[in-house]
Amino acid sequence: MSPVLAGVLQLLALMAALALAYVPLGTYLARVYSSTTHLRVEKWIYRGIGADPDTEMRWPAYLRGVLAFSLAGVLFLYLLQRLQGVLPGSLGFASLDPDQAFNTAASFVANTNWQSYYGEQAMGHVVQTAGLAVQNFVSAAVGIAVAVALVRGFARARTGELGNFWADLVRGVVRVLVPLAVVGALVLVACGVIQNFSGIHEVGQFLGAPQQWNGGAVASQEVIKELGTNGGGYFNANSAHPFENPTPFTNLFEIFLILLIPVALTRTFGLLTGSVRQGYAILGTMATIWLAFVALMMWTEFAHHGPALQAAGGAMEGKEVRFGIGGSSIFAVSTTLTSTGAVDSFHSSFTGLGGGITLLGMMLGEIAPGGVGSGLYGMLVMAVVAVFLAGLMVGRTPEYLGKKIGTREIKYAACYILITPALVLVLTAAAMALPTPGDSMTNSGAHGFSEILYAYTSAANNNGSAFAGLNADTQWFNTTLGLAMLLGRFLPMVFVLALAGSLAGQQPVPATRGTLRTDKPLFAGLLVGAVLIITGLTYFPALALGPLAEGLA
Repeated sequence: MSPVLAGVLQLLALMAALALAYVPLGTYLARVYSSTTHLRVEKWIYRGIGADPDTEMRWPAYLRGVLAFSLAGVLFLYLLQRLQGVLPGSLGFASLDPDQAFNTAASFVANTNWQSYYGEQAMGHVVQTAGLAVQNFVSAAVGIAVAVALVRGFARARTGELGNFWADLVRGVVRVLVPLAVVGALVLVACGVIQNFSGIHEVGQFLGAPQQWNGGAVASQEVIKELGTNGGGYFNANSAHPFENPTPFTNLFEIFLILLIPVALTRTFGLLTGSVRQGYAILGTMATIWLAFVALMMWTEFAHHGPALQAAGGAMEGKEVRFGIGGSSIFAVSTTLTSTGAVDSFHSSFTGLGGGITLLGMMLGEIAPGGVGSGLYGMLVMAVVAVFLAGLMVGRTPEYLGKKIGTREIKYAACYILITPALVLVLTAAAMALPTPGDSMTNSGAHGFSEILYAYTSAANNNGSAFAGLNADTQWFNTTLGLAMLLGRFLPMVFVLALAGSLAGQQPVPATRGTLRTDKPLFAGLLVGAVLIITGLTYFPALALGPLAEGLA
């Protein structure tokens, strides 16, 4: 079988699996977040944290819940890392330095999972399981909760109430993420992913030096890192490590986990707003962008010029032989078009244009299908902008799902869109202008610039993947990337929840013959165009200095 055909068959199998899971999971999520009953274990949690799950919240109160919970997570994870040296199960590893502990705490709470450390050489069992793995669950649940709050803003009328953050958070963990993670972990263990609490083992010699591996609860963390679009690897090689991702089947299964909830949430959106066709329109937009990126990535990696590349059947540098170009291309696109950041190949070794595709996927805002929760609310914000543009073209007050998009709503949407590019471009410019950050670059020229641009794009968009040629374990990068992750995660949520509150307070307007049908392919095409044009105008100069210059050289 040719490598190209193998890649296409993997793509078709993945799409079939997602199609089978779409309706049951999307319907189940809608039931979870519209339920008025509480499970017994949920009631215990509410008593423990002192929350009343039946109290409705307006958007400022909902936002305070998000920020207070996340701040507590940052402080807890920071202290856990700083105290690692005296904790049991530390495997003899010392406590992390303050700047790296801050970076890691910000990273995992912000659902980014950027790692400036070697997992198997820095983190013991307690920090990995009680700290990092826990944040993989709750940070994903926070993202889903904010998305559901925005959906309620579209669905409700003449009320500023968006639900209860604590109820949405607990339900996301107890009813959605934990059950799916248990099933997924069993599948991974059955396929060879390790799950234990063993210590460090010496496994032989390499170039005269002893080689050591430590075990760990890898399968349980691997499944939630993909399912919750987190991305942090138990080992430094991430999903390229055979202990995390041993076979082509586990590779495809992990891609399925990455896409599963973001795709299903589009049906949840349609059901909660009373129009399944609206959910299909959003899904069609996401699928169009994702398929186009996969096709472009496969083309750049399979058809690159040069006798060595042609003899290998494509650009195999930096890719695992057991996955090949097809599996690596699908994984790279899926992990950068979502906020996952897990990698099964070395993005820095992709062709110039291939690396540019991974960068562009993050620059779009990771909305196709995007992160768990963040992908849906990001796409809905872009839909608001697309409706506004359509209204300008026909001279009509824009409406979306029966809600008027006025001055206030479009200001919230504009602020949401501008935050991330501002963080990425300002911090990249500062790193290139100052003398010290440039010393961390492994490469010079366009590729070196791409390393730094990729790092800040990954951090501000809460992705977490890296070109990996950049030494990010410095005070400058640990601090600035940590700030970019926190600001890139929580500032957009401010405007999403403010937009939700504004929409929920409106009285729906009836559709007329002049109303733009947002459940049709025409609107999906307009939405794709709006996403690509806004991103292109924002980032094209930076892309021209990095991956485009390298790819065309």
